[in-house]
Amino acid sequence: MREAVLIDTDPGQDDAVALLLAFASRDRLDLRAITTVAGNVPVAQTTANALRIRDLAGAEAAAVPVHAGTEGPLLFPLETAEFVCGPDGLAGADLPPPAREASPGHAVEAIIALCRAAPADGITLCPLGPLTNLALAVRLAPDILPKVKRIVLMGGALGLGNMTPAAEFNVHVDPHAAAIVFGCGRPIVMMGLGVTLQAIASHEQVARIGALGTATGRAIHGMLTRPRPGGLGTAGHPMHDPCVIAFLLWPELFAGRDCFVEIETGAGSLRGRTTIDWNGRLKRETNAHVVATVEATTLFERMIERLATLP
Repeated sequence: MREAVLIDTDPGQDDAVALLLAFASRDRLDLRAITTVAGNVPVAQTTANALRIRDLAGAEAAAVPVHAGTEGPLLFPLETAEFVCGPDGLAGADLPPPAREASPGHAVEAIIALCRAAPADGITLCPLGPLTNLALAVRLAPDILPKVKRIVLMGGALGLGNMTPAAEFNVHVDPHAAAIVFGCGRPIVMMGLGVTLQAIASHEQVARIGALGTATGRAIHGMLTRPRPGGLGTAGHPMHDPCVIAFLLWPELFAGRDCFVEIETGAGSLRGRTTIDWNGRLKRETNAHVVATVEATTLFERMIERLATLP
């Protein structure tokens, strides 16, 4: 039986690869909708990017609705990451404008409606960007929580951050939303930087994707070989967001432990820090399964095999 999934995202190159992996996994995943949020770039651009990626994935993908979501964090001003992902968020992909517009209805409304229509424990939420849409859905409609099987998210860090010394980008952008989601009481799987920075696509693996001879392969190759600031990822390209989809497909490749995770919501230098009680010192009830390791070589072999099935 396929797992019903909703992906909330802010594409972003690695978000794009995650979406394409989901589209390539229709045998396992029933992708009900894509919702977009401001993050890597403003929400009008993340929405256009989600539509462009859907177009790239082929005719079967066209049935998946894309809903535009929130334009900024709950309290803080929006901070974006064009300095990493380029002015349009998908630098290197060379994709045309979207063929169609987004579906009507706000992303938060779509999340609530899809969850309400699901049976108990019937849908998995996969946020790949700031957690603003999910936090609003939880606060506006707490009745949806029993419908959520689990939340598998990319965010946070067991060690150093990538936006500040303390914080990973997604949680830094909207720490208040992250605090709401981590406190929602549903099972959470956290893919933080500790594991995603192990998922480095090597130059050889990226070249193999480019050699697939498909539009998808060319777009991914372009995104993963674009010039990046400060020599980021010189040994390869980290695949942060695809780890979320890969966990749904191949959980046996990942390992971690249940922990209590606390989000720093203050405006100071620790904003967005995820304090992870790895050793249980705080004696608090756990609220997330924090993934710490991945078998990266096998992950990429399986990922390339699936991506090869797309146009």
